[in-house]
Amino acid sequence: MVVARSASVKDVAARAGVSLGTVSNVLNRPDRVSAATRGRVEQAMAELGFVRNESARQLRAGTSRTLAYVMLDASNPFFTDVAQGMEDAAEAFDLSLVLCTSSQREERERQQLHLLQQQRVQGILVTPVDPESVLLDEIRHRGTPVVIVDRTRNDSTFCSVAVDDLLGGRLAVEHLLDRGYERIAFVGGPMALGQVRDRLEGARTAWAAAGRAPEDVVVITTESLDVAAGREAGARLAGLSSSRRPAAAFCANDLVALGLLQHAIGNGTKVPEELAIVGYDDIEFAAAAAVPLSSVRQPRHELGRAAAELALDEAQNPAHHHRQILFTPELVARESTR
Repeated sequence: MVVARSASVKDVAARAGVSLGTVSNVLNRPDRVSAATRGRVEQAMAELGFVRNESARQLRAGTSRTLAYVMLDASNPFFTDVAQGMEDAAEAFDLSLVLCTSSQREERERQQLHLLQQQRVQGILVTPVDPESVLLDEIRHRGTPVVIVDRTRNDSTFCSVAVDDLLGGRLAVEHLLDRGYERIAFVGGPMALGQVRDRLEGARTAWAAAGRAPEDVVVITTESLDVAAGREAGARLAGLSSSRRPAAAFCANDLVALGLLQHAIGNGTKVPEELAIVGYDDIEFAAAAAVPLSSVRQPRHELGRAAAELALDEAQNPAHHHRQILFTPELVARESTR
């Protein structure tokens, strides 16, 4: 079987009757070529089925036309929604977006970050397992812009975009308090994740501000933030005595809330009459659940777009200044708490 050879720049130049330099200008600096000549070159490219060798261009330029996002968990729609915002911003600059997932494993994250540096991406957007990782400092010192997504650091040496999770936790519990619930559960984990800790702290702040006893917040710590963890938490809540069993639950994300809802419905527990549920993120599935979930909405698309724009500004603007953007969440009330 004979494989056809791809058309080269030389082939295009010969077909159009121009120099190699003219073809190069059409590809890279079209404003330097007259409209008539540019039209001949473009017609030759179309006739030959010419596709430019982007790898060769990147090798000469020392950088690629890509951004990369290392997300924490590809199975969580929150992160794919954030990535959509990044892709929209990248597209506006004629760039592509490469997606990776660390699956919450530091070693896998490390391998991906090293590989992305080798590929000379213009910037790395990352939701890190550990925001204080020295690897992030090393990457930035080598000249690759790094933006921390959905996390914050203890200093201002990086750009970051995040949501005020302390406020989000407070909004969730204030919503439950407004509906008269006397005993609640916080469901989520692991507590090593800063967002989980902040959402719990915000919940406790709202509870204390209402003059409620701290012990009336039942904390169910999970090993992950997925549907299975929510179902397992539901079994643990159901196993509590009637005197200790909460009548409402605030879950650290929507996937956990959906798992808790599944367990409740499967065991005949009425939502919200016997168990009110509030999630966090307001992913699309929250509104589409069997009992539509109340949730703390994060501006996912805006989060991703802002992260990509910060990375591109750092890559292209010599006067760039690091910014730490903190978005404001909002409570969306639905049937699960009505």
